[in-house]
Amino acid sequence: MGWKEAAEPVLTRMPAVQRPQKHVPFKRKLAWTAGILVLYFFLTNIQLLGIDAAASEDLFGEFRAILAGEHGSLLQVGIGPIVTGSIVMQLLGGANLLGLDTDDPRDQVLYQGLQKLLVIVMTALTALPMVFAGGFLPVEPALQLGGFTFDQTQIQALMFLQIFAGGVLILYMDEVVSKWGIGSGIGLFIIAGVSQMLVAGFVSPSEEGFFYSWYLILTGQIEVGSIVGGDGLYTLLLGQGDIIALLTTVLIFAIVVYAESVRVEIPLSHARVKGARGRFPVKLIYASVLPMILVRALQANIQFMGQILNRQTGDASTIALFGNELPWLGVYDAQGQPVSGFFYYFAPIYSPDDWMWWTGEVTQEAWMVMVRVSVDLTFMIIGGAIFAIFWVETTNMGPKATAQQIQNSGMQIPGFRQNVSVVEKVMERYIPQVTVIGGALVGLLAVWANMLGTIGAVTGTGLLLAVSITYKLYEEIAEEQMMEMHPMMRQMFGKE
Repeated sequence: MGWKEAAEPVLTRMPAVQRPQKHVPFKRKLAWTAGILVLYFFLTNIQLLGIDAAASEDLFGEFRAILAGEHGSLLQVGIGPIVTGSIVMQLLGGANLLGLDTDDPRDQVLYQGLQKLLVIVMTALTALPMVFAGGFLPVEPALQLGGFTFDQTQIQALMFLQIFAGGVLILYMDEVVSKWGIGSGIGLFIIAGVSQMLVAGFVSPSEEGFFYSWYLILTGQIEVGSIVGGDGLYTLLLGQGDIIALLTTVLIFAIVVYAESVRVEIPLSHARVKGARGRFPVKLIYASVLPMILVRALQANIQFMGQILNRQTGDASTIALFGNELPWLGVYDAQGQPVSGFFYYFAPIYSPDDWMWWTGEVTQEAWMVMVRVSVDLTFMIIGGAIFAIFWVETTNMGPKATAQQIQNSGMQIPGFRQNVSVVEKVMERYIPQVTVIGGALVGLLAVWANMLGTIGAVTGTGLLLAVSITYKLYEEIAEEQMMEMHPMMRQMFGKE
């Protein structure tokens, strides 16, 4: 008996959101999407029962823009387990270790069930160290609830159950949006989190707010100093003025929108309907920017492992294993951030203060900073290209799957025989190359935006994701509206 036969009774019985049996009207899809979005914001505002909020600090705040969720809430883990589960499944599927044929309906059910089971397991494995490792989520010394008094261990168990329930809930919220709404839940949650941070970065009534900071500067409540030969220029560009952050934010918007419009259009004509023509667009960012979530999530998991090892060493700053200190692995400061070693060099660049050593904000030597920048660039560019390839192959966007879709729709490429293998060879001229170039370009843009900073500290990756997902969501809404007005289009594209 193979693993598929042994696991089938479990995987086929995994709870799932039922797919609609017929076409869902556009307004109903919009209502489902809006409802899930409201529920998401509601859950992010429910604080974990038993957490000591005053002593709690989000050690992974830099990744919050891509992992969504909210620190100290029911959605503490955000979409992290979903993304991690997707990474594992893509790696296993890419290496063909599962032996599953996604074209086979039975194997599709097994693949989806296995992915869902893996996400649930990853939710538990992520929540366990957060609660029980110490320092990540400090708990209240005692808790009274309904006449019962909970000790620290019981409070931790209660917090674990809350975080686990929130992680499972966000999994099924994503599934509801994917099947009954517009777009994907993961993209929707990222847009929600980044937009919230971006708006707060502009209008917050504090020195972190862009407009309020400039009000203080213009009224003289923040002294700029000498712009020539002084700290005034730094204050305006990278300090409270945030001019560089504003320019970076605007440029990222413009570059992503432009890159989404750059495409190679392959002409198509209908084999039976004379005069029916179309084009298949191969965009520059063909795999979208969603593979960046996988790259950043991998970095987040590496940093999470470092934080766990650091917590286990007690008061010492150097990571120790089996009683032996390992400074090459990682040395941490009082705030729990790596300052040298493997975990420092593999920590992403979040802001200008992480690499501008000449400003005095960086304590590391210049060569250490440059190594970290080089590692981050290499990791993002190569990782972006690799995960873009995995994403295209596992989401049926590759040359073979695309050729089959064109064949099934009754379309063909003018001047070529109506044959799947012929269309596939034409697609192989464009899709693999564009996928690699687009993935590497997005990785480069993400690091560049992080190095210069953005409004609201949403990170370059978060801003890239938000802009690209919003653009794609706009296209999907336009497509849904078109199909709503012209029902025959649904039959042509297999949406009925």
